Amino acid sequence: MAQAVVGLGNPGPEYRNTRHNVGQRVVDLLARALHKRPTREGTALVARGEWQGETLYLVKPLAFMNASGPPVARVAARLGLSPAELILAYDDIDLALGIVRIRMKGSHGGHKGVRSIIEALGTDELRRVKIGIGRPPHRDQVTDHVLTGFTPEELPLIEAACQEAADRVLDLVAARAVEGRR
Repeated sequence: MAQAVVGLGNPGPEYRNTRHNVGQRVVDLLARALHKRPTREGTALVARGEWQGETLYLVKPLAFMNASGPPVARVAARLGLSPAELILAYDDIDLALGIVRIRMKGSHGGHKGVRSIIEALGTDELRRVKIGIGRPPHRDQVTDHVLTGFTPEELPLIEAACQEAADRVLDLVAARAVEGRR
């Protein structure tokens, strides 16, 4: 059985280290751990690896966050994966900086990238690993907040959170693999 981890973020080097790209940081950590390098496949970067005998695809859509849905749907179709075989990794402003939370399904919670994916796939039954980036003091600062980098003081906390998120992703992969063998 194959599964895919989709790290949400924005394409391009200018966004690489922003708060909005922590999902892609998680995919990068997994790629290093599995000794895989992603290659461009249509509208995404994709690496194929193995985890505990299971095929694991690591996916970074090459679309802006708010338009993630169509590329994710195309990659899933091309790889023959159902929404149940996907895990989304992404930022969450409603979680304190460095907090990692797992959700097995649910609404987009205001996250426009997740909303785009739910709309494109036609279901909200998607496993998610959310990484807290904290909420700015004022609502009108959200866009600037998610598109800025972390302060030197915040970096150790977010690096630890991304590693925890990568570990949690692998736990979800292993649990689904066990389910599939039953």
